[in-house]
Formats: sequence, structure tokens, C-alpha cells
Amino acid sequence: MPFQAFGLHPLLQRAVKELGYTEPTPVQAGAIPPALLGRDILATAQTGTGKTAAFVLPILHRLMAQPKKGIRVVVISPTRELAAQIEDACRGFAKHTDLTSTLIVGGRPIGPQERALKSAPDVVVATPGRLLDLMKQNANLFFGTTVLVLDEADSMLDMGFLPDVKRIVAKLTGRKQTLLFSATMPPTIAKLAGELLRKPETIQIGRRTATAVGITQAAYPVPANLKMALLRHLLRHTEMPSILVFTRTKHAAKKLAKQVAIDGFTVAELHSNRSPAQRTSAMAGFKRGDCQVMVATNIAARGLDVAHVTHVISTDVPDVPEDYVHRIGRTGRAGASGDAFILVSPDEEDSLARIERQVGQRLPRITLPDFDYKQAGPAMPTMTAAPRGPRPARASQARGGSSRGNKPPRRR
Repeated sequence: MPFQAFGLHPLLQRAVKELGYTEPTPVQAGAIPPALLGRDILATAQTGTGKTAAFVLPILHRLMAQPKKGIRVVVISPTRELAAQIEDACRGFAKHTDLTSTLIVGGRPIGPQERALKSAPDVVVATPGRLLDLMKQNANLFFGTTVLVLDEADSMLDMGFLPDVKRIVAKLTGRKQTLLFSATMPPTIAKLAGELLRKPETIQIGRRTATAVGITQAAYPVPANLKMALLRHLLRHTEMPSILVFTRTKHAAKKLAKQVAIDGFTVAELHSNRSPAQRTSAMAGFKRGDCQVMVATNIAARGLDVAHVTHVISTDVPDVPEDYVHRIGRTGRAGASGDAFILVSPDEEDSLARIERQVGQRLPRITLPDFDYKQAGPAMPTMTAAPRGPRPARASQARGGSSRGNKPPRRR
């Protein structure tokens, strides 16, 4: 089914064509028609399946048929980077129309954002905390808001934003349509959906805990003190054009980025110790391909959409299986293939087993014949897992064998 079959406004169809969209993805095919009718939407789909276009396009189409009356749409996302991507998509799809959007996120001066709100853009894309701050002083600006979108809802739960989201919802008294998109659907998010949505159209693409099709996964058993050495070995001896490396902490991310840069790779960092300007610059450079390696923490990289990521490497095993699903969803975007490697120490095998049970497959274990697993290595507590205990509450906190060839890495 081509995009023309949706009956979108001609000016939107023009932008869709110029942006290279031809056939809709399954989540777009499922969500756009009922959203065009004003239905509430509850959509679960893996990252990289086109969820942003699935809600932006029908919203813009409906706005064009309505009289302009202030802020009409609020989109909430968990991170600045994801919010910026959504707002950029709004601008791209609306470039031939007179519809306007603005970005409201923390870490930037609040004055310009307050002035932007008072100019009454049609669409506001925001992170919860900063939006709530501005709504407290400018509640009257949102009286005309009729559409609410919650994107990456499960990530907002993980990051502790659920109370803020509920406060925002309470202030949107004119809400008529709500669209909730999520990569996974834990019970708390399902409960929230039940409270917010009115007879929603439910779209579920794939199993709720499944990983995206086309991602080859493998586990690399290694002593905890040799994780850095193994990672550097993989980077030097495996062809990986574009790599996203996940660490547990921002301290580990900084240390790892320094070591990888010493090996001659171009590296970007994405974690909470970086300023908004540094994070924006890092994302822009990685998207352009100026940096071959991006080192990031879980929270900083939530929902990022970079089409060309070929490899995702986890230097630790997440305690929560859904975090693993989120991580590896950064590759294999929009039907492309990708590789996901996870470095697992002996005391992390239980956590890996929980992940395998949830995703429904056992990851092949790979031991490299040319790596010395008995070498001495410095202890690296920031790269190893935290002591294992009961699973934390959510609100608080392939192919086996070899990698892609043994060609030397591309460096810049």
C-alpha cells in the first residue's frame, strides 16, 4: 500500500515523497488510518519501525482542516534528543504548509522557550519536566490543546517521569485524542493506557518483548576485568562502519571513549555529564558519519533514530530485559540488518538468562581464538555489573560464529 492510499493532504504527500517515503511500515499502516479518524491509539512496536511518522502525519493532516487556535498538539518524549528528532520530523513533514512547531526541553534557557509558547505554535514537542514547569505559569496557553501524544512511554516510566506525565495530562482539560506509542508494554504502562485512552485502536507489531527482525545477536563471555580489552580487540579486528557502545554509567562512558579514541577511532559521547550543546553536537556528528563510534548510557540514548548504525555493543548485561531490547533496537532500523554484541562476565549469566527467556531465544556464545583470555587486566568496576539482587522496580530505576569478517576497522 503506497502512502497516497491514506488520503493525506496533498502538501503533506509532497513532503512525504521528497523525504523518500514510499511504502508505509506495519505500524504506520496500522496507526495512520484510525488516527486520521480521531481515534485514540495504543501502539506497541519495536524501535526503528517508523512510529514517529505514524503519529505526526495524521496529526498534521487533521490540523490542516481545523481553525488555528493556539497550541493544539502536545507531544511528550523522555529525552531531549528524541524530542528534537520528533520536532525535526514535524518540520520536515509540514514544510509546505503554514503549520508550526516548537521544541521545549530542559538544559536550555527557559526564556526563549516561554516566548516560543506564547507565539502559539500548532505543535509543542517536549520533555516532561520542562513542559510542566512552563505549564504552571502559562496554563491558559494550553486551553485549546486537543491532542496528546506519549512517545516511548515505557522509557518515561523507567526514567521516573510518570508523575509529571499525569500532572501534564490533568492540565490538558480539552484533550480529545490521545496516542500512546511504546516499544514495550509493561503492566504500569498498560494501566496508564487504560486510564487515558478511550476505546483505543490497538496496534501490536511483533511480540511485546521481541527484538527487531534482522538483528544478529551474540554474547561474548569474558572476565569482568578484560571487558575493555575485548571491546578494543573487537573494534580493531572487526569491520564495523558505525558503532553504538552502551555502558552502565557516565563515568564508564567517559573512560571508554578516551581509550577508544587512543586507538585511533573518531568517538562521540552521549551521557548526562555532557552539556546540551555537546550532546547536540555529538548526535549531529554521529548522524553525519563524522564519528564512527558513539559511547552512550541507557538513558541518554533512549529512542535515538540513526539509520546507519551497524553494530550495538553492550559492555554490561542490563538488569531489566526491556533495556536490552531498547539498546539493540538502535540497529536494524526500518528493516535494515544489524549486529548486537553483549559482553558478559560470569556473574552476569543469570541476568543474560532472564533476557534470553524474555526475547525467546538463546544468544550464541562466541570465544575469539585470537584473544588472550588469561591476560592480566586492570580491575574496572565501572564496566562490570552491580551486585545481583532482586529485580528493581520499573518505576525506580541469530547467527552464531563470527562477526562481520576480520577486516581492519574504518578510522578517521
